[in-house]
Amino acid sequence: MTDISTVQLGFVGLGNIARLHCDRLQDAGLGDVVAAGMDVDPDARQSFAEEYDATVYEDTDELYASVDAVLVTTPNKFHEEYVVGALEAGLDVLVEKPLAHSLESAERIAAAAADAPGFCMVGFHNRFANPVQALVGYCEAGTLGDVSHVEADYIRRRGVPGRGSWFTRQPIAGGGSLIDIGAHAIDLSLYLLGYPDVVEVCGETRAQFGTEDDYAYVTMWGEDQGADEFSVDDSASAFIRCADGSTVNLEVAWATNRPDSQQYYVRGDEAGAGLNLADGTLELYETASTGVMHHRTSEIETRDEEPHAIEQQRFVEAVASGDPPATNTVEQALTVQRVMDAIYRSSEQERAVSLD
Repeated sequence: MTDISTVQLGFVGLGNIARLHCDRLQDAGLGDVVAAGMDVDPDARQSFAEEYDATVYEDTDELYASVDAVLVTTPNKFHEEYVVGALEAGLDVLVEKPLAHSLESAERIAAAAADAPGFCMVGFHNRFANPVQALVGYCEAGTLGDVSHVEADYIRRRGVPGRGSWFTRQPIAGGGSLIDIGAHAIDLSLYLLGYPDVVEVCGETRAQFGTEDDYAYVTMWGEDQGADEFSVDDSASAFIRCADGSTVNLEVAWATNRPDSQQYYVRGDEAGAGLNLADGTLELYETASTGVMHHRTSEIETRDEEPHAIEQQRFVEAVASGDPPATNTVEQALTVQRVMDAIYRSSEQERAVSLD
């Protein structure tokens, strides 16, 4: 059995996401693998060093020379610089979603990953949630029959991140709700469908709430610096058509006048399923003729485990063994990036966009 405790991880970007990863590693008893970090902000470096007993650096060259692998947890615009640099240094990489802030940048990352001795894994952590894995198992076992459609909602009633943070600045983030939470919904939908080729996208993106001077909200992550600091979308609707005839109906919003939802409905010709990522519930919907024609709804119970922790475990195991993971690949993340780019283009051009 591979000893993963000897792996030395470095973090590029020492903000909230890096700390989330480090906290999960500590919870899993793997705190010793957190070896080093790099950030351009000296305050971030100091607090990270103190909290995680890690060596910190001002530049990546020293970091790359001191670790076995890195987690890139910077704003989207800087993914390419650090992922490509780490891969060229011979390291394995886990990069947070999305792959990049633009399709062109994502394509350059994919090209670098294809030629690198190490591997790159992309942080779509929702795949590792136990209800998701149970649903994937039912799909692969044929319980749902021919799976043809996914309805995907990732909606916040009023959940725009702090206006003025990098999340709401188009040049740094690359987009708003679609890039941020829509990336998760698109990836999970395609994952449940077996990642078929996407051939056409029709979509609309909107900025209806974040641009308001009097935007009403109850809570906000980060400081609200006002509408002048909001240059991205706050909702998106799209229809995705795949080469095998399967389809995805996508609803994404940072802010809208309806209840929060992380609900996915998966439709097959033998059965269907309802997955709620907000509360971790999974139901199967079947119809049978046993005794008399009837509907059967089954609630599936799984263990409550943190998907980030499972994702990190898989990554560290792959680094230790030298075997690239078969999941969360750059190629799949590039497909998500192409779909998001097509949704933005479809909205701008007011027509369906082909990906053939």
